[in-house]
Amino acid sequence: MLVLTGTETPAPTPTMTVAPEAVTPGFIGFAAIVIVLIAVILLIWDMNRRIRRVRYREEVRAELDAEEAARADPEATPRDAQIAGQDAPDIASPTATEDDDRRTT
Repeated sequence: MLVLTGTETPAPTPTMTVAPEAVTPGFIGFAAIVIVLIAVILLIWDMNRRIRRVRYREEVRAELDAEEAARADPEATPRDAQIAGQDAPDIASPTATEDDDRRTT
């Protein structure tokens, strides 16, 4: 505030009413963070395992499709069979996929 004299009045400085040690998270906060960290690590590990499994299955299906295309056209080169295998529709039945899932989990 300005007084007619042109000087400002000092504002009061707030004081702490609680001890600074009492507002820390303590052991419970530390334990909660550790539990969340462990859960995140386990979720990432599981996700990587599942992605790797899907990638391997896709590679095996591509190889099987390429072999089937090579058997269907014996005069084709291996590269032609591989290209034909990539363009071939997926012939696996849903029950076979479900059986694969049951075996790998």
